[in-house]
Amino acid sequence: MRRFVPFLKSPPRVAVIRLQGVIANGGRATPGLNDAGLAPLIEKAFRRGRPAAVALAINSPGGSPVQSALIAARIRRLAEERGIPVHAFVEDIAASGGYWLATAADDIWVDDSSLLGSIGVISASFGFPEFLARHGIERRVHTAGKAKSFLDPFRPERPEDVARLRAILEPIHEAFKRQVAARRGGRLPEGEDLFTGDVWVGQAAVAKGLADGVAHLVPKLKSLYGDKVKIVPYGIRRSLLQRLGGQLLTEVLDQAEERALWARYGL
Repeated sequence: MRRFVPFLKSPPRVAVIRLQGVIANGGRATPGLNDAGLAPLIEKAFRRGRPAAVALAINSPGGSPVQSALIAARIRRLAEERGIPVHAFVEDIAASGGYWLATAADDIWVDDSSLLGSIGVISASFGFPEFLARHGIERRVHTAGKAKSFLDPFRPERPEDVARLRAILEPIHEAFKRQVAARRGGRLPEGEDLFTGDVWVGQAAVAKGLADGVAHLVPKLKSLYGDKVKIVPYGIRRSLLQRLGGQLLTEVLDQAEERALWARYGL
């Protein structure tokens, strides 16, 4: 009732958007973080109740570079349109696309054991060039366009395919580097290459300029906006179908893929 009583000042509100999980374009049983799914939530966080700030609670090993860019761009657009500061709080990890999301904030805060970085692009696969011949299997591939059978795992790797893959990965890496430079450039040490795909822990990430300090969400927000700050959480809600779909093969496969991405960082 306080907000309806005249002359009584309401405590500041901070909307907290939870960004947890792998960043993926969605469409299967485990949708992941993606712009289409997050758009209504992000819009609501910035527009509802005149928030004094928006905080991002990030725990992501990365994923789709396009979805990372779209989500971060949406956050920045709303922050600038409405003049609202954004703070990022990294939990276990903000790596690769997860760090891209963190750069949407005006400042980044970490735990002493948080992992940050992995500013690079990766493409991983398997090759089975001898498997079919060993088992007497003939593979038949017919294409219209010589580049359609690109990096076929059942054929020997070709130098021209590797060169083509690098031509795909490099522009994505450059876009990532531009994002970090634009958002963190003045805080990064000069003459040091932080774009190798390496990761740093806690204070080391702060020393590299990838984060601004060690702090946890609630006490930091209280120090910035007062002890009476009202923290309003926003998170993705899974549908009933998604919650009951644990036995579906698609979800099992998605969870295996997600588990592998987390496992890259020992989590």
